[in-house]
Amino acid sequence: MQQDRNRLQMDTNLLVLIGILFIFSLLAIYSGSGQYVQEDPLFFVKRQVMWYVVGTALMLLVAYFDYELLDRLSIFLYVGGIAFLFLVHFFGVTKNGSQRWIDLGVMELQPSEFMKIFLILLLASHLSRMGSERISFKASIPVTLKIAGYSLLPFSLILIQPDLGSSLIIVTITLTLILVSSISRKMIGILVTGMISLVAAFLVIYQSYYDVLTKVFKPHQLGRIYGWLNPNEFSSDYGYQLKQAVTGIGSGQLTGSGYNQGVQVQNGSIPEVHTDFIFAVIGEEFGFLGTSLLISIYFLLIYRIIIIALSANHLFGIYICVGTIGLLTFQVFQNIAMTIGLMPITGLALPLVSYGGSALLTNMIALGLVFSVQMRSKNYLFSN
Repeated sequence: MQQDRNRLQMDTNLLVLIGILFIFSLLAIYSGSGQYVQEDPLFFVKRQVMWYVVGTALMLLVAYFDYELLDRLSIFLYVGGIAFLFLVHFFGVTKNGSQRWIDLGVMELQPSEFMKIFLILLLASHLSRMGSERISFKASIPVTLKIAGYSLLPFSLILIQPDLGSSLIIVTITLTLILVSSISRKMIGILVTGMISLVAAFLVIYQSYYDVLTKVFKPHQLGRIYGWLNPNEFSSDYGYQLKQAVTGIGSGQLTGSGYNQGVQVQNGSIPEVHTDFIFAVIGEEFGFLGTSLLISIYFLLIYRIIIIALSANHLFGIYICVGTIGLLTFQVFQNIAMTIGLMPITGLALPLVSYGGSALLTNMIALGLVFSVQMRSKNYLFSN
């Protein structure tokens, strides 16, 4: 009995890291949201605390649920997620040109967020059944096609909402799991080469065959591409948000301008600074030291999940951890990179820091799955 209680203890290091990100979140949201709600400066902070309470409850619930039971349920969760994406297409709420939400009365649910979790579970279930021994290139073909099929359907449904950021996360999760799977290295090489070729082809088309892009992308999506590749030329419209964010982060220098003292943040020059561009708050007001600390916390978070994955007793648990690493790492990289101009603006939140409900709950559920794996991992005397 005592042994079972000890075995079900949650990883303290991971909990502390989540707590530090919670503090970062409240400080940055309070500083960055004053421009939106003057009558109650704590409005967004209170709501973020509420989302964290709900997210923590979900994380604990998932953590104490045996993750191995989700192996058989993964296909049903996946089908349910696809059904919700279809509901969004026909009955979803439209905001800023995107139809991504379902109105539940008390809140608006974004099914694409939870679809990421369902895809991780389904791919983890499928890949774990292949075992750990690397298979041949020929045997990898049907497996790869099946995984691509599982991923292509939610990718397409999310992309047409349109939600480029979430659709890219679907791709990232899939590639991350394939990279650590037993699929042939030759097949993995082909897939990676194909992705690099697509990016290169896009840049060539943008430079030489621009008219093709106007037939594929919508105007607001093209605007984000303009703002990314030519921010100075479009500094008054498409590149305005990026230019202001880079200016703010640059002015922070080593130690920052001081909490609640950021000029770009406090005068409202950076739109949506408490959500998608919250990294600009930290960069301007806490400087290079503050942003370095934040990135270090994320690094330690990912490192801790890697340690848990390496200690897991079942392939299903390992793949769950790897999928979560792909989910979190891409969000951190994309959000920070788009804030400093290295990637196009996609509207992805900074995990566990940006204000928002659905994205925060998704990340907390994913971390709950990681805790579930950690709490049920045993160290055997003669294990390899």
